[in-house]
Amino acid sequence: MRILIVEDDRLVAQGLKEGLQQLGYTCDVAHSAEDADVCVSGEEFDVALVDIALPRADGLSFIRQLRSRGNPLPALILTACGSMDDTVRGLDAGADDYMIKPYRLPEVAARIRALIRRSNAIADACLCHDGVCLDTRSHTATLNGAELDLTNREWAILEMLLMASPAVVSKDKLVQRLAGWDKDITPNAIEVHLSRLRQKLSSGSIVIRTVRGIGYRVDAPNN
Repeated sequence: MRILIVEDDRLVAQGLKEGLQQLGYTCDVAHSAEDADVCVSGEEFDVALVDIALPRADGLSFIRQLRSRGNPLPALILTACGSMDDTVRGLDAGADDYMIKPYRLPEVAARIRALIRRSNAIADACLCHDGVCLDTRSHTATLNGAELDLTNREWAILEMLLMASPAVVSKDKLVQRLAGWDKDITPNAIEVHLSRLRQKLSSGSIVIRTVRGIGYRVDAPNN
């Protein structure tokens, strides 16, 4: 999953980015509301983490802009503004959640997972399909009860396919979700990751089907 961090303090932004990347997320950083607005206009993200105290336009302005254009991107405010009035203003501006600095990374990650589940209308933290189960809390995967060893990118691909099932996920969307600005992922690289993922799933009943000219979906062999 791809996260946009909107934070003007470069040290804070880098620390948050590195921590979330270690958990398997793809992260990009915008240091102003104006830069963040450009980012979401041209690319897709799964969650935005937004500081309020930004230079020029503040984080609430960015969130209001999102909502005024009908963009449903989940937004989690991370801020030092901790009064009840601040929280109310943030939520009324269109934020989906609100956390006060200093925060702990495990809680930030848990709230990100909750927002992603909510945006995908998924109630459970475990994504299961035909013997495959991804536990998004512990970042562990099993196939027919046995531990499944996945790389971060294999996990991300499988998570996107399971969340979208039975819909098709386009190759372009996979590339966008896996490739931050400081990474280079080509469509051919996606094919390589999918090939390795299929091999790891080959002993089970789940199948990753190619929908020619469109993308991929998870399916059972008899469908």
